[in-house]
Amino acid sequence: MKVENGSKVFLDYEGKFENGEVFDSSSSGSPLEFIAGSGQVIPGFDAAVLGMDEGEEKEFEIEPKDAYGEINEELKKEIPKSALPQDKTPEAGMSLVMNAPNGQQIPAKISEVTEESVIVDLNHPLAGKKLIFKIKVVKVHESPAEEIEEEVEEIMEDEIQEEVEEVNEENSEKEEESNEKEVEEKVEENDKEREN
Repeated sequence: MKVENGSKVFLDYEGKFENGEVFDSSSSGSPLEFIAGSGQVIPGFDAAVLGMDEGEEKEFEIEPKDAYGEINEELKKEIPKSALPQDKTPEAGMSLVMNAPNGQQIPAKISEVTEESVIVDLNHPLAGKKLIFKIKVVKVHESPAEEIEEEVEEIMEDEIQEEVEEVNEENSEKEEESNEKEVEEKVEENDKEREN
């Protein structure tokens, strides 16, 4: 079965940078599971998987624009050291979690440290990087919509079958009642004839 938009896909993968460094892999856990074309994975990954067969392997590159985007300099913010947790000394490369006004937590990295402040980079850690993936499609399921349609059809068939069985039972009961009445009527006729 080929991967189509809406297919539920299970695949093994390894992601690495151009220098060969592996940044992510499914080797230590379960296969990656997602709905193709739904936006659950980066656009370049989604596009590369479409049309693949179950058991097929592929290696491909994804440019930054189709991965986590180019580095946006406006997402580098200078904040005073006093705004940081005081239990750690800020260093370049240190990861932080910042709270947005809506309460959402945003991962960030300190890219530069000055005497009074730090430069915090809010870009995705993989922004600006070309990514190389090697994948193998383990399993492909029909789209959830098709599965639901099939389940509905099965349920409808079961309900129709039950209704047919009920009608047959009712007809059978009516036939039995009719036969019993005929027998009773004949017995009554015979009794009358004997009396006469």
